[in-house]
Amino acid sequence: MTKEELLKKIKKIDLNISSKADEFFVGNYRSIFKGNGMEFSDIRKYEIGDDVKRIDWKTSARQRKTYIKEYEEERELSIFLLVDISLSNNFKMKEDLITQIAGSIGYSATKNSDNVSLILFTDKIEKFIPPQKGKNHSLRIIEALLDTKPLGKGTDIRNALNFFNKIQKRHSVVFLISDFLDSGYEETLKLIQQKHTVIPIRIIDRKFQSLPKGFLFNLLDSESGETVVVGNLKEDINFQEEKIPNVLDIYTDEDYVKSLMKFFRRRSL
Repeated sequence: MTKEELLKKIKKIDLNISSKADEFFVGNYRSIFKGNGMEFSDIRKYEIGDDVKRIDWKTSARQRKTYIKEYEEERELSIFLLVDISLSNNFKMKEDLITQIAGSIGYSATKNSDNVSLILFTDKIEKFIPPQKGKNHSLRIIEALLDTKPLGKGTDIRNALNFFNKIQKRHSVVFLISDFLDSGYEETLKLIQQKHTVIPIRIIDRKFQSLPKGFLFNLLDSESGETVVVGNLKEDINFQEEKIPNVLDIYTDEDYVKSLMKFFRRRSL
């Protein structure tokens, strides 16, 4: 893809993303995550009725009186997009859908003056864009989604989560976008969920669920020339349900905006 073709595609996708994101995210985006991000504010003496979970035991022991920590809601959110660009996702319909979803979330974050970051991964970290704000930043994210050619051949979700955990210490909202055809990441995911709000989004191509059991075939990526072995994914998907509770499934043949709207409305209840 030439630079001119890339710029033209970015502009086209940006217009599409802007209109779709405005359908829902801009109006409801902030309320979805309200109260999730809390930062330390002050310490004061304990009063009857205070949450005992907020007792500062070190200060209390030192002062020989009970003190609690006070928190206030963060003024801005930090949004991290962890996007799987491995070969199993590197086919036209999945690739386009992933770009649209991640781009829409990134657009909404910058529209609300929040910081947004992008981590593209396979079995290695392919690209990291640090958190920033602004329209130009959201365009850089779209460009990276469109133009990054993966060097890795497999998928390592645990590695991506560990990378995120090292670089981000404060509470964040994490959108983990993948087909989740991987294993060994479950404990790391649980650990990160204790501190951060993690929203797993699973991309599914319905065609691969209807294949006969045990049937395997090779798919060829016309751009890269790489092949991936594909079989019936229904059993894999059912198995993954236990490992990634509260996952949002989005199919390549459906309107992702409606799926996101329904999911986030449930979260905000």
